[in-house]
Order: sequence, then C-alpha cells, then structure tokens
Amino acid sequence: MLISELEILIRLALAAVLGMIVGYERERQNQPAGLRTHDILAIGSCLAMTISINLAMQFVPAVPNGDPARLAAQVVSGIGFLGAGAILRYGTTVKGLTTATSLWTIAIVGLAVGAGHYFSAIGTTIALLIVLIILNVLEKKFVRVYQTINVVVTAHGNPALVETLLEVFAGLKKKIISLGVEANPVKQDLTVSVVVKTLENDPMIDIREAIEAIPGVTHFRLN
Repeated sequence: MLISELEILIRLALAAVLGMIVGYERERQNQPAGLRTHDILAIGSCLAMTISINLAMQFVPAVPNGDPARLAAQVVSGIGFLGAGAILRYGTTVKGLTTATSLWTIAIVGLAVGAGHYFSAIGTTIALLIVLIILNVLEKKFVRVYQTINVVVTAHGNPALVETLLEVFAGLKKKIISLGVEANPVKQDLTVSVVVKTLENDPMIDIREAIEAIPGVTHFRLN
C-alpha cells in the first residue's frame, strides 16, 4: 500500500521535530553539527524511507520481489561522510565522536519515522537526549576526564634534561605518553618534547613552576 502524500508530510514534520530536539542539544554544546544539520538529516532520511517504500509498492506488478528498504539502506552507510566531518583532531585529542554518533542515530530515527514506527523513533530520541544531557552531567560530576598536552622544554648546558623531566613528571604524577629529543652539541642546547596526560582543564601551574626550577632552562612551551 502506497503512503499518501499527506502521510509523508506528517512523517517529515515529525522527523523534523525529533531532529531539531537533538540538534538543539548539540548546538548548545557548540558542536560542528548542530540544529540545522540534525534537522536536515532527519528530514532527508525520512523522505528516503518513504520514497523507498513507495517505489517498491508502486512497481510490484513489474518487480514483485522489490525491497522497500533498498534506497533507505544507503542512508546508513552514506551518513559516514557527515560523521567524519564532525570529528576534529586537536593535537593528540579527538573531538566530535559523540556528535558523529548522534548524527548516525538521528538518521536511523528519520528512517524509523519514514517507515511509520513513530513510537520507536520518539523513544530513541528520548533515550538519545538522556545520554547526551543527563549522562553528560553525571560524567562531568563523577568521571575524571583526562587530556593530553604537549610540553617543549629547551635548556642550555644541561645534558641531564631528559632524566630531570622524567623525574619532574613522575613527582607530579603525570603520565608521559611520548618523548622526543633534539640536541645542538655545538651550542650545548637540548630541546625535549613530551606529550603528557593530565586532568582536563588543569591550570598546569605545578608543571610551569617545576620546569622553571630546572637548571639551564631558557625556554618552554605548553599547549
């Protein structure tokens, strides 16, 4: 049975509302994919589902074994490029994974609405909001979040700079992820690059004071 044009419009409207709800939350978090992106995605995937169903029903006499989900199935795999665009890399830190997964999920919500599974779509949207809002609050309150920072230290006349930095970070209980050394024997300069794991939003005062106390340090950078 073909889906009527009026029914398609109703389903598109519901998909738009559900997409806006999730998109608004992402917009508030200043994510690269926000209200408009989620809304358009929900509408587009809903239309793909309804058209896919109608095409299969429309040509039943000619193609009795037509798959009503064939066109819609491409949405699931094709949404990957949008998700990839929402993932950003800042040094060794990756941002946007949650937004990428919310994009993928809202596309499935649009498909569900397009297929007429209204309650499943609404329930999924509510569950998605619980994860994005409530669990986000609980995570910030009870889960210790870590970040990585790049530390570059240059010292003159201090050949033991590497060993000293290892002792400094061990004393500060900071985990070293990687370490690199650049030396200039003629000028007796030594530059050490370290990637350190620390708590998110760490003011890093302790790191700065410890580095300033190292003999021979002429320059250092934290980012």
